[in-house]
Amino acid sequence: MRLALVFIVNLLGVLIANAQARDYKVGAIDIVDPWSRATPKGASVAAGYMKITNTGTVPDRLIAGSSDIAATFEVHEMTMHDGIAKMRPVIGGFEIKPGQTIELKPGSFHIMFVGLKKPLAAGDHIKAKLTFEKAGAIDVEYDVRAMGASSGASSGKDMPGMQMPGH
Repeated sequence: MRLALVFIVNLLGVLIANAQARDYKVGAIDIVDPWSRATPKGASVAAGYMKITNTGTVPDRLIAGSSDIAATFEVHEMTMHDGIAKMRPVIGGFEIKPGQTIELKPGSFHIMFVGLKKPLAAGDHIKAKLTFEKAGAIDVEYDVRAMGASSGASSGKDMPGMQMPGH
């Protein structure tokens, strides 16, 4: 009986998370399920994740963004070199080729909200503007999930050894 209850609670959590997923479209760009994680008190940064698909016939590029929740909005990439996680801004944004889907996720490309004005709590929503080179700008809303939350296939442990300021 207890196992069945745990299963039902987990299933409801997945259904609720999927029901809250938001999708956006600007030009040939589809943006699916923007989300972020709750931050501890005093954190100065948070990361944003989503899937971006270019349904068009020419490449486009995520070049900029902004949000009222943070002083700075940066496109970042996290890579592993000799077992050490390195995070760096992607100068000029990143390209999305025609027909390509790029998943911004822990341990890969992501958005950094730098200089948070307040901690993020599970259940919050972050309003932001994404700017694409060809498709233009679009307002999106990131759902804030619990600390340690992960996207679909992601395990929540995608950034081993990665220490972010304020975490």
